[in-house]
Order: sequence, then C-alpha cells, then structure tokens
Amino acid sequence: MIRLIGIDVDGTLVGSSGTVHPLVWEAASHARAAGIRLALCSGRPAFGLALEFARRLDEKGWHVFQNGASVLNLGDGRSQSSAIPTRWLRTFITRARETGQVLELYGNSEYVVESTAPWAREHADLLGVPFHPRPFESLEGEVVRAQWLLSPEAALVAMRETYEGLEVAQSTSPVMSETRFVGLTREGVNKGSAMRTIATALGVDLADVMYVGDSGNDLAALRIVGHPVAMGNADGGVLSVASRIVGDVEEGGLAEALRWAASTTA
Repeated sequence: MIRLIGIDVDGTLVGSSGTVHPLVWEAASHARAAGIRLALCSGRPAFGLALEFARRLDEKGWHVFQNGASVLNLGDGRSQSSAIPTRWLRTFITRARETGQVLELYGNSEYVVESTAPWAREHADLLGVPFHPRPFESLEGEVVRAQWLLSPEAALVAMRETYEGLEVAQSTSPVMSETRFVGLTREGVNKGSAMRTIATALGVDLADVMYVGDSGNDLAALRIVGHPVAMGNADGGVLSVASRIVGDVEEGGLAEALRWAASTTA
C-alpha cells in the first residue's frame, strides 16, 4: 500500500507550458481521498509558483524545496534547513563576478541574483517572482542553496568539479530547455534525505513511499523509496532506477502514477 508520494515539479508536475495538466489535479484529488499524503519535492524555493503548487497538493502537509535544503510543514510552520558553508559562498560569488555566469543564492523565503542576463530574467518568470537583480550580500539570513544557470557544456564541467562538504545535482526544466540548473546544498542534504525526514514525521515506512521524477536531482529520492517512478521524458539515469515508467509530462503522465497509487489502497 502506498501511503506517501513525493512529486518533483519541472518535467514531472509541470511541462513546457509552465502549467499543470488538468488530469494531474484530478488524480491528485483522488489520491488524497484514498488517504495518500502528497508532498511536493522540488529544487525550486518555497515561494512563488512552487509554494502555490505545494498548497494545492496539501495545504497542511510537509513539502520539500531547494533540493531538500528546506523542508516545510505548511500546516504548523515547522521547518528544517541546512546552510551552505561560508567559504563556498565566497568562492561562488567570486567566480560569478569574474566569469559573468548566472549564480542564484537562496534563503528559505527569498533569493538573490546579480546577473541581468536573459536566463536570469527567464528563471524569475519560471519561479513566478519579480525580477530584481541586486548584490549577493543583500540576502538576509542563511544561504541554504546555490544554483548555477549554465549551458549544457558548462554544466558538464561544473558537475565534474569536487565540492568538499557539498551535494551537487543537475536538473532541467521543459520551459527553459537550453538551460542546465546545477544546484549545491550542504553535504548529506538532498531530495532523498528530505523524503526520509517527511516519512519519519508521518510515521510512514519508506517501503510504502512512491517518488515520481525525471532528472538527476531526483535520484537520491528514487533510490530509497519502495516505489520509484520515472516520467516518460526522464533522463536515462532516472529510467534505469525506476520500477515503473509512466507517460510524458506533456501528456499528464503523473496522473497515471497517482491513479495507480490510489488503486493500491482499494
């Protein structure tokens, strides 16, 4: 019996239109009625469109943002977060200013980007927030995630680097198909650790958890749950670890996974 489902956003919940297929919301409602808890599990921050999606999935439940660096309960306000070491922040900021590459730094409730490049503006639109470039130092509070917006070639280079004390994961979005998002969080912090935290909080065995995803930053979660599901548009690495493959995001493939999960409770 499936009791908890972790749901990735870009390429899983949301396709190239930036919206959710109507069949998915219908299936999500059916899954909730069957007693299944739904948890957004995104690389996106806990504001803008991601927060709206989380509220619609479960307005009082646990959700994962920032690739696991922010785990929030929308019902009672409880949260867990893990800051990036300062030495790495200084390194990333220096590199961004020297190379002109797009770097974003995230806190729990806001983010900052200095670049005025088109990718930076497009990503603000994707997140559903105003585009206001400002100095990195203006971000208040701890930084829980850093993210590079890179070309496929530059992302390959970045993924080969060694980041002592950090987790690194690459993701994509159908809305920005030419961009690769390379996210960095504190070591041990990823979507897998976050899903484990939520399962423990809800008293659910990981064997009874489904996770649905499509790209590299979903692998940590897919590898620890009892029901790893890949979207039809998923990366090869995701397809290789999945026990079930559903339809493409553009066809509302997530609805197929949700309906199947609900059938296990009958």
